[in-house]
Amino acid sequence: MDKNGSVKMKLYLLFMLLLTILCGCTPKTGEPDRLGSWGQINQSVTRGTDWQQIVTDSPFQLGEKSVKGSWNAPDGMQDYYEIEFGTYPSIDGSTVAVPMAVEFARQHLNFSDEDANDFAAFSTTHGAYENLVLKRANTSGTIRSEDIFLDENHPVDLIIATEPSADELDMAAQNNITLIKKPVCYDAFVFITHKDNPVDSITVEQIQDIYSGKITNWKDVGGEDMLITAYQREENSGSQTAMLNLVMKDTPMLPPEMVKVVWAMGSLVDAVAEYKNNSASIGYTYQYYIDTLYKNEDIKVLEINGISSDENNLRTSLYPFTTCYYGIVRSDDENSVGVKFLNWMLSQEGQQCIKQAGYIPYIEY
Repeated sequence: MDKNGSVKMKLYLLFMLLLTILCGCTPKTGEPDRLGSWGQINQSVTRGTDWQQIVTDSPFQLGEKSVKGSWNAPDGMQDYYEIEFGTYPSIDGSTVAVPMAVEFARQHLNFSDEDANDFAAFSTTHGAYENLVLKRANTSGTIRSEDIFLDENHPVDLIIATEPSADELDMAAQNNITLIKKPVCYDAFVFITHKDNPVDSITVEQIQDIYSGKITNWKDVGGEDMLITAYQREENSGSQTAMLNLVMKDTPMLPPEMVKVVWAMGSLVDAVAEYKNNSASIGYTYQYYIDTLYKNEDIKVLEINGISSDENNLRTSLYPFTTCYYGIVRSDDENSVGVKFLNWMLSQEGQQCIKQAGYIPYIEY
């Protein structure tokens, strides 16, 4: 984020904190006034009724708090603060990983759901990779109940994200950085269509043919005589990278000017659900995203080669588009708090926390 962008974000967050102080108003999780990943979430991210405290005596804690400034409040001047990260990492990442970071904040920092949500503010996939590689800060998070901003000079230590794109790997190479990525959980890369579409399963080859322009009508894949409206994401989004690496591979996709490119995950889901010809549309996303973070009752998930994207089929890699989310650090941060936290994420305790957040943990202890 450039200097002007950082200033604008700070002004926005100052306004939101002031709004909380003046009228006690706290925007609900996922409402449009959220920045970054929160703008692509339409569900509440809260702990379940069976939530358990898994972490005790955590070594990962925030540091010292200091007065950052003050403003006029109904009762006079009121201070607001900045807090150092201490032994807790500055985390950024993909939208699909937000609930994981929220759960970590609950477990290690004893945050309420509201504070954990405000704290776990992600830049989305490409922004997170830029912050990690270029040693930039993720300036989005706050602890709103205590009028606290996070240290805006502390660079991101760790990102939780989908796999890097070719451009992101090139960016790392140009900065003489090797990215170390370790899988922390499973997910399915899925294809969605309108619920009224009679097609329930599609093959890998048919998807490749649709997105390369060889197949243009649903009748050619067992559906009705309708032209296919294929949606895709913008370059360097997490789902577009998965589409290229996991699905298309050596098959070139149609160029953006010949398809419908959607610039947000939630917008793609809604576009598939609401397209004027209903069942003519197809798009792609992650299973966790549409199950947990952005729901729309007018879509359905297509089986691939007749195989569903259930947990057992992911663990055995029977589902063709099985993927993972990764914890990613810089190779030159060998002894950093980010590396230590990533190692904890892969411990039994960390994997239990990831499971409690609704993911399929990578390691079964």
